[in-house]
Amino acid sequence: MLHLRLITPSDTTDDVVRLIGRTTGTTHLVVLPGAARNPSGDVVMCDVAREAGDELIGGLRELGIDRSGSISVENIDLSLSLRADKAEEDAPGEGADAVLWEQLSDATHEESTLTITYVAFLVIATMIAACGVVLDNAILIVGAMAVGPEFGPLAGFCTALVRKSPRLAWRSLVALLVGFAVAMAVTVGFSYFMDAVNLFSEGQLEADRPNTGFIYAPDWFSFVVAVLAGAAGTLSLTSAKSGALVGVAISVTTVPAAANAAVALSYGDAGQMWGSTQQLLLNLLGIVLAGTVTLLAQKYLWAKQRERTARKLTKS
Repeated sequence: MLHLRLITPSDTTDDVVRLIGRTTGTTHLVVLPGAARNPSGDVVMCDVAREAGDELIGGLRELGIDRSGSISVENIDLSLSLRADKAEEDAPGEGADAVLWEQLSDATHEESTLTITYVAFLVIATMIAACGVVLDNAILIVGAMAVGPEFGPLAGFCTALVRKSPRLAWRSLVALLVGFAVAMAVTVGFSYFMDAVNLFSEGQLEADRPNTGFIYAPDWFSFVVAVLAGAAGTLSLTSAKSGALVGVAISVTTVPAAANAAVALSYGDAGQMWGSTQQLLLNLLGIVLAGTVTLLAQKYLWAKQRERTARKLTKS
């Protein structure tokens, strides 16, 4: 269930209440006339089944509540109410399958913004991965994958393609390109420093690396895994099951590939640098392709579900 708290101008409150009343899956309606001060107006609260949330939020935006007042949405962790149970039963489909597009856009907008914190995480992850590739240490590689924040801009780019939002697409692309460029540049300097203090050596990079050699040797499995991870990560975001994102992060080799390319560049190894770059691009392409297709499929299937529900209601 979702909890909505609305601030509505007094002259639109009745329209809002009617919209909530005719939306299947809503309950616990509360109206507090004149309770809001900034902006002034009425406070309207209700609970709505997740699967009906996108429809209701869309209707509220059509009434202009996001411009003249406010729309706040919270997840309800526990609701002990027969009315809430009935609302969820009446709402079409399953809550886990529903996509709250406004929530997804807001989340990916925040995650895909180029910030100092985002760049810092990506730089640290890439330097950890650099240690992993030189030492041929799979544990460090996995740790670097988990630290890397690059899935946020990738998800933002997929969302922008589906929602046809050029600004979000540009923001996400800038975060990816600038973030990886800075991370790789810093890692090149880090590699020079580690070599100067005799912690890195060209011999370690060129030696047989059974645990990390795959990073600069991309193949079809790299693309397949990236596609599967992209689909899983997108489903994790849209279903609010964030725990799956950790598994997604340690399934793709974006950060390790960037790190291997940076270290190879510092030692002038064009072969490893090109192979790692291919691995990086292949993973990015697979994630974007899978994420976009997954969102399109969810959008199509959910629209069909709503059409079937509408036909049933019309017949009854």
